[in-house]
Amino acid sequence: MSFSATLVAVRPALAAFGAMGVLWGGFAATLPDIKTMLGVDEAGLGLLLLGTPLAAVLAMLVAPAAGVVLGRVALPIAGVAMALAFILPGQAPMAGGAMLAGFAVAMAVCGATTGLLDVLMNARVAAMENARGHSLMNLCHAAYSLGYAASALWTGALRGAAWPPGQVMLVAALVALGLGVLSYERDGTIDGLGRPKDGSSAALGRATVIGGAIVLIAFLSENAAESWSALHIEQTLGGSPAQGAFGPAAMALTMAVARLGGQSIIARVSPLRLLTFGSVIAGLGALIAAAAVSPAMAYVGFIVLGIGASVVAPTAFTLVGQMAPPNARARAVARATLLGYLGYFFGPPVIGFIAASFGLRAAFGCAAVALLAVTVLAPMMLRSKAP
Repeated sequence: MSFSATLVAVRPALAAFGAMGVLWGGFAATLPDIKTMLGVDEAGLGLLLLGTPLAAVLAMLVAPAAGVVLGRVALPIAGVAMALAFILPGQAPMAGGAMLAGFAVAMAVCGATTGLLDVLMNARVAAMENARGHSLMNLCHAAYSLGYAASALWTGALRGAAWPPGQVMLVAALVALGLGVLSYERDGTIDGLGRPKDGSSAALGRATVIGGAIVLIAFLSENAAESWSALHIEQTLGGSPAQGAFGPAAMALTMAVARLGGQSIIARVSPLRLLTFGSVIAGLGALIAAAAVSPAMAYVGFIVLGIGASVVAPTAFTLVGQMAPPNARARAVARATLLGYLGYFFGPPVIGFIAASFGLRAAFGCAAVALLAVTVLAPMMLRSKAP
């Protein structure tokens, strides 16, 4: 199948991934202004964000059942709900004295809708991969990174024009709303989300857990860097708002390009080598960002981190789908997504607490150490066999 034909075939998943990237890219680049709006420090912001992963985890637990109930319209409904949810955080000042509580609740809603969509879209891609016989995860995750990068860049421009956070997030939400509608397909039913009714094995295998742990580390480091890079550049290194916004944009754009390349590389390079080299390179990038003495050096670190991290999570997701029993494939990917996105959502709060105690340099150093654990987990995963 040609590349253009592949794009058409996976258009619903690409739209869903792109919508999520647009929303989180806009949020990350707006974070310095949101922090100022709320009047809190890094630890306080991390605490306010803590409800986001908790809500996401709860949503991910019920996502397979929700996908069964929603049927062929699962992706567009989840995508539209997520877009509408992201209008809320920028409206927190309207809550008056309850501003902080309003923001925390709004972010919990964002987490819940994101968690729901994430499970459904990764499970849909896994089904598409096995139906077509080749990897699509890198391509779809590239759509997320492209959406993230574009959103971070235009958010930097809007911030430079003194747009308030509420208006910036409204623009991102409207773009994501359109993409959510584009995720509709005539028959988008995600088979395999429910437990088998014929009494056959429902076990998911050790590879699901280990793969989820690898995704957890990759997303913890990736999202922590995306969410806090703007603050690191502006507050630690004295950069401007436009320079700060370029940090997450540079990393996301790099990941998009690297993932597009990984779409073809994964067919020629062993998964173990991809996971090992990817995690080591990403760790090196995190260390460069931690040691940066200027915004330019921080950009180099985030770009190197993006190159390495770009292939880790998609490769792990693909392996989970390949190694799971056919009648449990969608549930296996859903479980790995749940485990992985514990890192995606807990990353920013954890980095916030570390930064408040030891500084953002130490926080990025901790991310580098975590990435090295993938070199141990990857061989364990490939030795695992689904029952």
